[in-house]
Amino acid sequence: MRGKDFFEKINGKVIVSCQALPDEPLHSPFIMKRMAYAAMLGGASGIRANGIEDIIEIKSKVDLPIIGIIKEFYSDCDVFITPTMKEVDALYNEGVDVIAMDATDRIRPNGETIVELFPQIRKKYPNQLFMADCSTYEEAIVANELGFDCVATTLSHLRNNSEKNTPDFQMIKKLSNECSVPVIAEGGIETPEQLKKVFSLGVHAAVIGGAITRPMEITKRFIKAIQD
Repeated sequence: MRGKDFFEKINGKVIVSCQALPDEPLHSPFIMKRMAYAAMLGGASGIRANGIEDIIEIKSKVDLPIIGIIKEFYSDCDVFITPTMKEVDALYNEGVDVIAMDATDRIRPNGETIVELFPQIRKKYPNQLFMADCSTYEEAIVANELGFDCVATTLSHLRNNSEKNTPDFQMIKKLSNECSVPVIAEGGIETPEQLKKVFSLGVHAAVIGGAITRPMEITKRFIKAIQD
């Protein structure tokens, strides 16, 4: 699935992020496959998944477009969402519909910036769809200019000075009004009311993760509510 077909399929709809890191209880390609299957049955229009093993398992059960990432932690930087060409190569070879990358202005492994790295990636993979995970409006505009196919507010919690990850409605609205590529709302969408609000601001689609697929974190929120 490429270009127009992908964006038509997710327009006005919800993508569910099905991920679990090694230190989380649900870390397992099999479990992520079942999680993605449940999301599909619930009406999700796409899946965001981390790692080749999880993606292979999910694709074996779920007939939805996949936004693929690889979280790889390097000692010399804070960027870990598809940080280098190596991870891009692996995702491309697996055949994900969209490759999402950290598109912040932070320094990447080997001292590179996204402005230096992405033109190389676009030249190598001219027909692949790429999603820019951004933390600010300015980063999203740069990503648009670099040639990303869509921009997302995935990392807005890094810069919004909030104690918790909540939707950056101001950033979402400004990008929806001014960005020339589809805007994906992602990050901190925890309630149906928040979801309705981000769509009212003009986003193309929305990604929901922890509010659906991280029961340990969901439980913690409920426990905190009664403790407070």
